[in-house]
Amino acid sequence: MAKHALLSASSANRWLNCPPSARLTERYEDKGSDYAAQGTDAHALCEYRLKQLLGIAAQDPRENLTWYDEEMEGCAADYTSYINDLITAARVQCKDPVVLIEQRLDYSRYVEEGYGTGDCLVIADGTLNVIDLKYGKGVEVEAEQNPQMMLYAIGALELFDDLYDISTVTMTIFQPRRANISVWTISKDDLCQWAETMLRPAAELAFKGEGQYHSGDWCQFCKAKHECRARADEQMALMRYDFKLPPLLTDEDVEDILGRVDQLVSWAEDIKEYALQSALSGKQWPGWKLVEGRSNRHYANETAVADAVSAAGLDPFEHKLRGITAMTSLLGRKRFEEMLGSLIEKPQGKPTLAPECDKRPAMNTNDFIDEGEYHNV
Repeated sequence: MAKHALLSASSANRWLNCPPSARLTERYEDKGSDYAAQGTDAHALCEYRLKQLLGIAAQDPRENLTWYDEEMEGCAADYTSYINDLITAARVQCKDPVVLIEQRLDYSRYVEEGYGTGDCLVIADGTLNVIDLKYGKGVEVEAEQNPQMMLYAIGALELFDDLYDISTVTMTIFQPRRANISVWTISKDDLCQWAETMLRPAAELAFKGEGQYHSGDWCQFCKAKHECRARADEQMALMRYDFKLPPLLTDEDVEDILGRVDQLVSWAEDIKEYALQSALSGKQWPGWKLVEGRSNRHYANETAVADAVSAAGLDPFEHKLRGITAMTSLLGRKRFEEMLGSLIEKPQGKPTLAPECDKRPAMNTNDFIDEGEYHNV
């Protein structure tokens, strides 16, 4: 497995906000996951397809990809098409734009021993575009003020600024399974100012293991999140409300809780998972025991079941229309839109509270009042 920098770009959102977590997490084993393995396979396939597009010799990795399937192939095709469009646009500014794939990027001028790998760079006179593929679909990733992308951009400037006199930097998150293409542009001067005034001081603290612990959304992928005292203290602060019924709380109390409740739930689930895994490894938790969880019945041999029911003169199979995802895989994205685009509808989602920074527009509450729905009782 490739060695990662202590202050890696992918973990920058965490160590920028919680500097001492960088050294704290060194004591934990770097455990992989199916999601990470799937992402690695997707990157390998996209790298291969992009090199094919550019006429660069490359070995077909598909026979060695555990998670390869039609969806991954479709995403690779979309990614390659998008990069091709960027290259075409870059040729308007520059006859021979530079396109780099899986490029090592060194940002150690600002972050000690700092480096990472950029999925794709497109460089033309005066412009730099940094593209990062995100194959995951759990969380939609935004390019704006994204520390990982900003570090990649800093590293790319180190390599190419003198050659191409770059003045504008564009960062693109390509997340095909969320139908998300997030683009953010910043001037080189503003990016370098951020690196000098925000990045460098935080990186110095993080490398030394100094600074203040601080919990937040960045805790999600922290290896120490199960045992972190700072995270526990911040979540336990909600206990001052003593879980009173909402009518006994002030509006300010409710607003405070709303701002933290998602983190509280996430922390509680992390603690439960940590305790379970520890118990499975032999740890005894006083007052608790391992028991068999609930399970659902399933056929031990589906072929034998189908044969038995068919022999009785009955049809063992359900015949129903393929779902949208399966139909898209069957037809291909372009053909699907041509044939069925006008027949697809998306109903209005159920109302949910979201912070003001959420990019979705606010709903009109008068619609619910008129319909007599979602009233308090």
